[in-house]
Amino acid sequence: MRYNTLFLDRDGVINRKIENGYVTKIEEFEFLPNVITALEFLSNKFQYIFIVTNQQGIGKGIFSLSDLTKIHNYMLDEINRRGGRIDKIYIAPHLESENHVNRKPQPGMAWQAKNDFPDVDFKRSIMVGDSMLDMQFGENAGMTTVFLTNNESNTQVVADLICNDLYDFAMNGLNNFA
Repeated sequence: MRYNTLFLDRDGVINRKIENGYVTKIEEFEFLPNVITALEFLSNKFQYIFIVTNQQGIGKGIFSLSDLTKIHNYMLDEINRRGGRIDKIYIAPHLESENHVNRKPQPGMAWQAKNDFPDVDFKRSIMVGDSMLDMQFGENAGMTTVFLTNNESNTQVVADLICNDLYDFAMNGLNNFA
């Protein structure tokens, strides 16, 4: 396969997004249907899998980095226990108003991944997300972009591929990049 690195947004890709809110504790974290099966499959297809997630709830003081770490440890334990893999999670706790280089759509989290894993090549990377910010992040880093509709119609998005959800991307969409 010509692609070896997968970047994933978290909320709306891995877990249910809380509209106009934040996942602040483990009890609020709910995997989307078939995500773990998709990650198990994708773990065998990509050398690296990263999560890149804006978490301005930390910057707003709604939850702490410690709270987020507990949520991510739970998520990683569940994924690993069922045969999937996430190599690293990158977070941007900054407020949107800060326009920080690490906050999507800026490519800072991609640069962090490249710094940590020097053989990451953005031309051989796919960014999967459910928002325009995710698609802009991927474009700004020079990646191929995949937009997940979560079974809602959204004709406003510009992406290299549109899929229903992560499972659809894993089982059907990935074939477009073989």
